[in-house]
Amino acid sequence: MSQNNRDIRLDDFRHRLPLDVRWGDVDMLGHVNNAKYFTYDESSRIAYFEPFGADDPRMWKDYGLILASIGADFIQQVHYPAQLTVGTRITKIGRSSMNTLSGLFVGDQLMAAVRGVLVWFDYVNQKAMPVPEHIRAAIRAREAVAPEE
Repeated sequence: MSQNNRDIRLDDFRHRLPLDVRWGDVDMLGHVNNAKYFTYDESSRIAYFEPFGADDPRMWKDYGLILASIGADFIQQVHYPAQLTVGTRITKIGRSSMNTLSGLFVGDQLMAAVRGVLVWFDYVNQKAMPVPEHIRAAIRAREAVAPEE
């Protein structure tokens, strides 16, 4: 486990999504298949950003986020049945991109860390655009640990 993973704590995440491990998530080795961790991250990431478009009918139609990169560190095996808590936060906000971190926990125990890069994207013109200030402000207000900027 890398030094960065040792520092990941459930308390660092204000946004948390409880998820049940399903029987179909388990592979022939008896633990959650590695691809499922990306699905768990996706569910939490989408839930994190859903409120941002609640009052903006153009968000998710004209502009929003796209996933540019994703990777995972698998720290401990998860077996069925299990209740996961997926915490998602923004660790860095750049001009047009942001770095995400999702910690997947059973209780307070970190099982996996998923890191991604999202790009604020103009869907109409198919190009990156700057992250709007109101989105930056909403993210800052939401986070327990301030994102790097």
